[in-house]
Amino acid sequence: MAASNQVLETVASAAEKRFGEILARLPSHTAELGYELASADLIEVATALRDEVAFHFEQLSDVCAVDYLTYGDDEWATHWATSTGFSRGVNRLQPARNLGAPKRFAVVYHLLSVKHNLRLRLKVWCPDDDYPLVPSVVDIWPAANWFEREAFDLYGVLFDGHPDLRRILTDYGFVGHPFRKDFPLIGEVEMRYDPIERRVVYEPVEIESRTLVPKVIRHDEQYDPINTGARPGDE
Repeated sequence: MAASNQVLETVASAAEKRFGEILARLPSHTAELGYELASADLIEVATALRDEVAFHFEQLSDVCAVDYLTYGDDEWATHWATSTGFSRGVNRLQPARNLGAPKRFAVVYHLLSVKHNLRLRLKVWCPDDDYPLVPSVVDIWPAANWFEREAFDLYGVLFDGHPDLRRILTDYGFVGHPFRKDFPLIGEVEMRYDPIERRVVYEPVEIESRTLVPKVIRHDEQYDPINTGARPGDE
């Protein structure tokens, strides 16, 4: 076993002994260490991972949200793409399904231990899909401040205890959360600078829907025009 893998398994063993059933190890095929835990246990676990000698994850590299609304559900049947492709900008006729994910929203924390030269991922599910809320870790890792604001802005995930939870990327007065999978992908309004009025103006979006699935020409005998009866030049 490589030295890096030895360190990983040593830290993993210490974490599982320390926290027991609180942590559920995430599967990995790339020698990465990750755990899933309940939001109610996040602060306790995060504090211990930062402070205790066995772990020493003193740095928070990133916080990101994930929307599992359409997890496991294909948008396109690609072998029919030439006749049934559709624009991602149109409204869905059927409600999105969540196949295999326990909840809709999750928050993922990426930690780094400089001491052990090891990275760790924590995954926390938001208990309520309609009001996604998890504790803020700003008091544990101050770097979480803007990361949590970004997750709130783009996904609508709320962080309990955040000192200044407001938008950070979208415009003032923006309605909705752009990275949610049910957000209208052509938007509601567009913004531009009007040189005549000398100010920024908002107007209804004018985007023509288009099919984003490319037509694929398969070099296969069954698609040969001779066998399909198509005439030269037919699409």
